[in-house]
Amino acid sequence: MHQHFIIHKPYGYLSQFKYELKRKKKLLGELHDFPEGIMAIGRLDEDSEGLLLLTTDGKMSEIVRSKKVEKEYYVQVDGIINEEAIEKIQNGVEIGFEGIKYSTKPCKAFIVNEIPNFGERGKKIRDERHGPTSWASIVVTEGKFRQVRKMTAAVGFPTLRLVRVRIGNVHLNNIQAGEVLEVATFKITE
Repeated sequence: MHQHFIIHKPYGYLSQFKYELKRKKKLLGELHDFPEGIMAIGRLDEDSEGLLLLTTDGKMSEIVRSKKVEKEYYVQVDGIINEEAIEKIQNGVEIGFEGIKYSTKPCKAFIVNEIPNFGERGKKIRDERHGPTSWASIVVTEGKFRQVRKMTAAVGFPTLRLVRVRIGNVHLNNIQAGEVLEVATFKITE
């Protein structure tokens, strides 16, 4: 019988259970007593937060990681993002990936006018003296290394904070940072 979990990965944690290098890192196993064979479906970088699905079922992992399943991110960017930048992101931008240029696939993106209530991040981002910030939503079906961050930087609005809020039809909702929910299954729709 497989087990499935929905977690809100806090800032500063690696999306893994083992870390072999010398430096001490915060790992997912510190958040909950997970069963043997648990794996994160996809990853969030150490400095990213939000929705992460964990499972003991490798087939479920393949379904969720497929190019048909949308992943939605809320990004807080440096500056006041405008419709022109959003349109460029929607149409696809050129980013560097493993030393080569890569054009991102067309995606959904829009300005988020209401500041999301994610609570404070573990590490302070910066304060208003450094200039204004704004939020946008970016929905992708692909997931290259640090892709969303590279996309906002490519249009002149570097990402300060990145929170995954949705995978398919599974939403972060009001799950607090560090919270772990065990669920019967993920009803992932495309």
